[in-house]
Amino acid sequence: MKKNKFFGLAVASFASILLLAGCNNEGEAEGDSGAKKVIKIANYFAEDHPQNVALREKFKPMIEEESNGELEVQIFPNNTLGAEKEFYDGVRNGTIEMGIPGLIMQADIPKMGVPEWPFLFKSFEHAKNVLNGPIGEELTEDLESEHGVKPLAWSANGFRMFSSNQPIESLGDFDGLRIRMPNIPNYIKLGELLGTNVSPLAISEVFTALEQNVVDGQDNPIATLRASGWHEVQSDVLESKHMFSPNVFIVNVDFWNGLTDEQQQIIETASLETAEHEFELLEQSYEEDKKFLQENGVKFTTPSADFSAEMEAAAQPLLEEIYAEYDWAEDLAERIRAEAP
Repeated sequence: MKKNKFFGLAVASFASILLLAGCNNEGEAEGDSGAKKVIKIANYFAEDHPQNVALREKFKPMIEEESNGELEVQIFPNNTLGAEKEFYDGVRNGTIEMGIPGLIMQADIPKMGVPEWPFLFKSFEHAKNVLNGPIGEELTEDLESEHGVKPLAWSANGFRMFSSNQPIESLGDFDGLRIRMPNIPNYIKLGELLGTNVSPLAISEVFTALEQNVVDGQDNPIATLRASGWHEVQSDVLESKHMFSPNVFIVNVDFWNGLTDEQQQIIETASLETAEHEFELLEQSYEEDKKFLQENGVKFTTPSADFSAEMEAAAQPLLEEIYAEYDWAEDLAERIRAEAP
């Protein structure tokens, strides 16, 4: 019995040594730059939106090929990992490595809301030049310190327009119209200044709200209108171009700091090239999207110069409030306008 007991203890001790050795080897493998790292990247766009097309065509293959398989990209479109706030918080706390939110962080970081000030950008070229230059860097400079996410690139959602279940041909047509807008103060204020009754719903709730006539319309770029199928429950689009909505590629700072310099460079380059590709896809798709929507029964109204001027004038109190609240705001707006081609 004693012999057997001793033999059992010896086997157990040997097994423990092997287990510890295995754990040590596993830890070294995880810390090794050659170990595969998974990058989950989340967004709220439909799968066939230019944002996800660009991720599939550029981002994923570039990163996986350039890293020789050390990095694996998993794309999660269409709120798969939660609505915008949920996946943005996921990137902040590190449960999701990367995301492409809109400007939801502007509640804490006011400069991040600047691109969506009304009637600020005049064209895709204007927006691209501003966001990819010194002003774009100025807007994102507090993201890392305030929210623990590192900005990598600006991409485009596009110029926002109103879709509705009735024509909007004058400022008076906004009166009492029930419009879904994002739950962001500047959006809500703009909708109210135009005369609408604003319903701030999550983007995932929009189709049902339109279908059941809970709201009469919504505001988004027409690429989103098409990709999300909302044209099935809307009859009209006003080409108001009242805001330009960008998106920003972000990565969790702790995840980023755990990468090698080479891996960081690969991800940064892929983000910039993917965002550039998405900008091009979105701009090129406008006429195609418009034609598709028209063929599916949606009527487009291009506002006259007078109507556009009336909308801008109606929005001016919002800008005046912003200028009064932030001493940097009016100067920044003027610098942006000065870069218009």
